[in-house]
Amino acid sequence: MKKIALTGIKPTGIPHIGNYLGAIKPALKLSETCEARYFIADYHALNACKDPVELKNMTVEIASAWLACGLNPEKTLFYRQSDVPETFELLTILMAFTSKGLMNRAHAYKAIVQSNLENGKDPDDGVNMGLYTYPILMAADILLFDTDFVPVGTDQFQHIEMAQDIAQSFNFVYKTQALKIPQPIAQEETKTVVGLDGRKMSKSYNNTIPMFCSEKALKKLIMSIVTNSQTVEEPKDPEASNIFALYKNFASPEQIENMRSRYLKGGLGWGQAKQELFEVVNAELTPIRERYNYWINNQDVIWNALKAGSEKARILASDKIKQLRKIIGIGK
Repeated sequence: MKKIALTGIKPTGIPHIGNYLGAIKPALKLSETCEARYFIADYHALNACKDPVELKNMTVEIASAWLACGLNPEKTLFYRQSDVPETFELLTILMAFTSKGLMNRAHAYKAIVQSNLENGKDPDDGVNMGLYTYPILMAADILLFDTDFVPVGTDQFQHIEMAQDIAQSFNFVYKTQALKIPQPIAQEETKTVVGLDGRKMSKSYNNTIPMFCSEKALKKLIMSIVTNSQTVEEPKDPEASNIFALYKNFASPEQIENMRSRYLKGGLGWGQAKQELFEVVNAELTPIRERYNYWINNQDVIWNALKAGSEKARILASDKIKQLRKIIGIGK
């Protein structure tokens, strides 16, 4: 029997190629070796987004993006968190096995408290209970489906460790193994994708390459990548080049070695290197862009796919909740 891998997809707008390389592509690859399941974590997004139109639009955009990248809802479970109410019943159960001290240690919460203290504010200024209990809801998402593996960035490892702690607490109290202990999977090889300015690609740095921008816009962005003042003739260090760092994520092994040798030999100018980067990136993104445009213009198909996936998910979730209710003395 295949292991179960669960990926939560938070609606945060249209992804950039850093999201594609570091999260989307590795998570979809898991379907080759695991029983992969994917869900839109729309209630998680509520902590930051209070605009109902924007939240709905972001849900459609992120669903379209993953479908365009190859997620097949007929072969994998794909659902919306808000369509599975059993998640929130499990959240209530898990709260009874989660200490306040554990939540106090959450990195996101501690960062806000630290920032508030440094700025002379109340420690909990701007903290709502959704943010504070975020790790418990994440644990409910994971534990409800007997998840074996959760692909996350290394900055999210703590949340998986908290899910482990909560599950172990429940299992210890009731002398059961009803809640499977999940394990994180890190995508080490693509965990950091460089942006246009050489820093980590991030919307907060305004240095991203959106996945679905036009071919013309894509070329303009790539041509704006920051480089040094070395001349065409000078040999260059490929490992110190932002262009080469991105190129390696899209080119074939043969193309990578060819460009590496030309960097070291000299005679390769930054303009030519950027042009070749554009060509390999555009070659991979063009069919994805076309599929995205199809999905974003056929939203009824998206909602139907999510509805069908949620119905399947609820069958699994209902069975799990019935088991847990019986264990804690609430079930019939």
